[in-house]
Amino acid sequence: MTLGSLLGELGKKLAERWLSLLVLPGALYLAVATGGHVLGQADPFDGDRLARQITAWAKAPAVSSAGGQAVLLAAVLAAAAGAGLAAQALGSALERLALASGWRAWPTPLRHLARRRVDRRRTRWSSTAAAYRELRETAAKARAAGQRTDPSARHAALRAMTRIAPEQPDRPTWSGDRLHAVAVRLDRDRHLDLATLWPHLWLTLPDPVRAEITTGRQALTRATTLGAWALLYAPLTICWWPAAPLALVLADTARRQTRTAADTYALLLEATVALHTGDLAQRLGIDHTGPLTLDIGDAVSDALHPPQPGQS
Repeated sequence: MTLGSLLGELGKKLAERWLSLLVLPGALYLAVATGGHVLGQADPFDGDRLARQITAWAKAPAVSSAGGQAVLLAAVLAAAAGAGLAAQALGSALERLALASGWRAWPTPLRHLARRRVDRRRTRWSSTAAAYRELRETAAKARAAGQRTDPSARHAALRAMTRIAPEQPDRPTWSGDRLHAVAVRLDRDRHLDLATLWPHLWLTLPDPVRAEITTGRQALTRATTLGAWALLYAPLTICWWPAAPLALVLADTARRQTRTAADTYALLLEATVALHTGDLAQRLGIDHTGPLTLDIGDAVSDALHPPQPGQS
């Protein structure tokens, strides 16, 4: 493949992504906003009125010429792309709220609200976790005695606990705690610091694995961007009330997709560390065969941690 054809293919892919991620959702938003502005609250489903207004606009002298139509098309594309960029920027902010990894550095009012929510979630989690542990211990004693208990209550208790958080809550949101649980488990069960390990592990992963993780991460971004569109549709209810159920449906879908994407991404991270840290250990000169033991985790962590200031 020549350089010219490579650049042409790259430009085609970029144009497709620009169209699908920015222009098309933005054009739909502009269509709803324009239709709502024309119809208003009194008769929000008057299709004849909307058609007459669009026809009148189409017959206006400013857009009847080829030049006017070109300018109108460029303006619509620019406005649609602008709406798409606004949704992506707002989606990034929603993602930071949904994951809440840095909530302890939030401004004071938000930090206090987050702290109270974390405390409430910890209280609820502690009670459900205690119930689950009790049922699990009872089942273990029964197995030791050669008996078997009905697992339905134990499974229900586990589901009740994980609905709050997989591990003890540390963040104000379920999605944030789902990702935080990966770091907690790796530190507790494998003596690995995910923040230190991940950049080094990422560079050694096979391309298919990196592509799978990238896809999972992009799904999380798309879900929070959908939540941003819900927020952008909400103000349209001022002039057109049917925008309200649309915004609610988008918000509920975004919430569900964000939780699903966070869960999938967390599973990918944990599985990747379990399956590929051994390869990284060998690259670091650490003798390793078989399962990833705590000693190997300690050795990898020691090899990757930078020396403290003053140490040589």
